[in-house]
Amino acid sequence: MCLAIPGKIKSVDKKINMALVDFDGIEREVNISLVDVGKGDYVIVHAGFAIEKLTSQDAKEISDLLEGK
Repeated sequence: MCLAIPGKIKSVDKKINMALVDFDGIEREVNISLVDVGKGDYVIVHAGFAIEKLTSQDAKEISDLLEGK
């Protein structure tokens, strides 16, 4: 089973379709070619690709579920 993890976009480089995404304190570069996003947006990431834009409330609910809250 694979999980898609929510994260918050810290910065975007549209020229190369990459963003720096914060996953609860861990930052990773993510490909954003599949979604239209900007700094401050929340995304679901799977296998290094942002696959869906989320509201901040949705991102919090998903994170809480993954943490068992």
